[in-house]
Amino acid sequence: MAQRKNPFKRHRFPREIILMAVRWYCRYSLSCRDVRDMLAERGVMVDASTIHRRVRKFGPEIRKRAYGAHRSWGGLQWHVDETYVRVGGRWCYLWRIVDQCGQLIDFRLTVRRNANAARAFLNKRGRRSVCITH
Repeated sequence: MAQRKNPFKRHRFPREIILMAVRWYCRYSLSCRDVRDMLAERGVMVDASTIHRRVRKFGPEIRKRAYGAHRSWGGLQWHVDETYVRVGGRWCYLWRIVDQCGQLIDFRLTVRRNANAARAFLNKRGRRSVCITH
């Protein structure tokens, strides 16, 4: 059996620091700057862009291992909100998914409001049996 390559090899920070930063970012909806500040309070000086790169690299694997295929980052109950906003001079539809605690789970910005856009957004979140009515 072939031995797996260590994904943390050649990184400046130890494995524990990287995992803690990624967990904080993903679990508590913090910005990269918030995580940077929290690490700085603990004596670890790291740039926000470094945290962002590590989240993009290790985040999906941590999510998969922590929650498996049956749970999402958000809570067990969530709700969809839709509004019409102006972005860069153009009117767009903003779809948001909010969990039972009011925390933003995901969003989607579309130019058109149609059933296919809504279905794609909800299916991305794991709701397979989606009924869209006009």
